[in-house]
Amino acid sequence: MRPEETIDFHIKFTWQNITKMYNAIAASFGGSMAVGYILLNIDLENGTPSTALGPKMGMEATSLSRILKSMEEKGLIERKPNPQDGRGVFICLTPFGLEKREDAKEAVITFNETLYQNIDKEDLAAFFRVTQSINELIDNKEIYTEKA
Repeated sequence: MRPEETIDFHIKFTWQNITKMYNAIAASFGGSMAVGYILLNIDLENGTPSTALGPKMGMEATSLSRILKSMEEKGLIERKPNPQDGRGVFICLTPFGLEKREDAKEAVITFNETLYQNIDKEDLAAFFRVTQSINELIDNKEIYTEKA
């Protein structure tokens, strides 16, 4: 089977194109797709516990820590102590972070609006059903079973 005949090839190739596109847009604002994604996942009112960000976005703690440190140095976020748990930290957006969050949000909206305008609704609905089914098969370990 050639790579272009596999489903995962098309998913990965498309995701790589999306990543390149978002990184090019984010670079024009001095950021990256990962930074934009983090900005979009921080609760605007209360901030987000640092321990909740990684799982929410599927990022490893080490990578997330490095990006958060860089974001803090750039003035996009600030860390505030958790009033209920002195060991915990909330990641909050600064005014500059809120501004850059709007840039990231606009990029996502433009991408989605363009797809909705150019791809048939039924095709998009089928795409969502297919990706949901793939995720369910993976989550339910129906593709590869773990050996005891």
